[in-house]
Amino acid sequence: MKLIKKLRSSFAFNILGSIVLFMVMFGVIVSTIGYYSFTESFKREYSDTTFHMAQTAATSIDGNRIDDYLIENGDARDFRNSKRFLDNFCIKMNVSLVYVIKVDTSDYGSFTSIFNSVGSDTPYTPWELGYQRDTSNEEYALIYRQIYEKEIDHGTIYRTTDLGGAPPHITTLVPVKDDNDNVTAILCIQRPMQELVDGRRPYLINVAIANISVVFIACVLISYYILRQFVAPIRKVIKEAKRFSAENSKGEKLGSDISRIEEISDLATSIDKMEVEMLDYIDNLTSVTAEKERIGAELSLAASIQENSLPNKFPAFPERKDFDIYASMTPAKEVGGDFYSFFLIDDDHLAVSIGDVSGKGVPAALFMMVTNILVNEGIRLSHSPAEVLTVVNQRICERNKADMFVTIWLGVLELSSGRLIAANAGHEDPALMRKDGSFELCKARHGLVVGAMEEIRYRDTQMQLHRGDKLFLYTDGVPEATDANERMFTLERMIDALNQYKDESPQNIIDGVKRSVSTFVGDAPQFDDLTALCVELKEGE
Repeated sequence: MKLIKKLRSSFAFNILGSIVLFMVMFGVIVSTIGYYSFTESFKREYSDTTFHMAQTAATSIDGNRIDDYLIENGDARDFRNSKRFLDNFCIKMNVSLVYVIKVDTSDYGSFTSIFNSVGSDTPYTPWELGYQRDTSNEEYALIYRQIYEKEIDHGTIYRTTDLGGAPPHITTLVPVKDDNDNVTAILCIQRPMQELVDGRRPYLINVAIANISVVFIACVLISYYILRQFVAPIRKVIKEAKRFSAENSKGEKLGSDISRIEEISDLATSIDKMEVEMLDYIDNLTSVTAEKERIGAELSLAASIQENSLPNKFPAFPERKDFDIYASMTPAKEVGGDFYSFFLIDDDHLAVSIGDVSGKGVPAALFMMVTNILVNEGIRLSHSPAEVLTVVNQRICERNKADMFVTIWLGVLELSSGRLIAANAGHEDPALMRKDGSFELCKARHGLVVGAMEEIRYRDTQMQLHRGDKLFLYTDGVPEATDANERMFTLERMIDALNQYKDESPQNIIDGVKRSVSTFVGDAPQFDDLTALCVELKEGE
């Protein structure tokens, strides 16, 4: 069992096994096609030859005298001459049977024998003149009818199975006609087809031998190639990787000429480069450790800079009585990749955005700050969130060598009318509470995340807010907050928490949701940044 398991997991065994299986299947298909082509070709040859033989034999029969032969009971001279000719023809042409029958045309279910000649070395007994019997099967009855009604000029029947001791054979049936071109009888020639059966067996044997030879030679050549260009280089790479992981010291250089296969050559080169870089890393580890405290201080300063880059003074617009807004961002690490922003474009338009950058830590924080600046500058110039996200996406993609991306929800709220124009670049759907109602997810069409692909165009969507409505924006750190048992907080729990505090101010709503998340998570470490924003269109003049 261990050997079988090892073979099944072997790269060379799987490749060779697949090739052998494919070639065997190919051989079977080719053999099958060849077998049937050989058989059909043989049958056509037999059919054409036997048809011409039957036409020749039919010329010896006087179609005008068929009924007379039965009345005269074979005493007529021309009957005896025809019988003698058919007997000699049967023997010299090496056919099993030559017989002439008159078919009952009422239902073609029976016939009467006129002539019957049996070849040598056959198991058949000749029928006497006037011998009557039923038609053997419907196939013969159909051909009898078609010949008598002149639908066909001859018929052919093959028999290779269920022969009752008789050899495989072909039977060709041709009409015997009188001077008025009426069919008065049918001449049948049965010719043995043992050559077909005997010929197919060596054909299959030869094909099988050829296939086995090709498979064997192919396996030998492919095995040599795979072992030399795949297996041996990979084993060498594995051996060097294990040595380096155990010793952390410089070893033999693998080199790009380890294999002609580009991917394996690149792998060997990558291992060489990794060893050099890892040794450099180990050499620098001590100095890096010494810098740890300084880096910690810089991270703390970066966290302060990031915090101050977001609106964090509340109430944000104490002079405005027509709306209220509050937001909060709690990073999972020293600095985070989430962001939010809001500001008055003019006295009647409030810009609101929230985003979540892929990744964590300093790279995400830098990416976040750049994106936030681009979004804020863009929305000051255009009140169309879709146009802003389209431009921001294009600018980020031009220099996004790190392949990072960010989800963004961006909206512009007209405070006097409550009309909200928004665009969503792969961000979570906001939750909306109508006056005297409950919070529900407000689903709309999403666009692709910003930074993933150039030339993406986003679309604006509109919704109408009324006095007393509240809009809650959040990042995935809220519903995906995880407890010690790896259970997520989920959108359902978030909506329940929102409805628990729906009558509170935006600040109290966000604080209440954060308490619910904290209670659910317990002592489990915070996995993702937790960011939320809530805006209320207040009632009153």
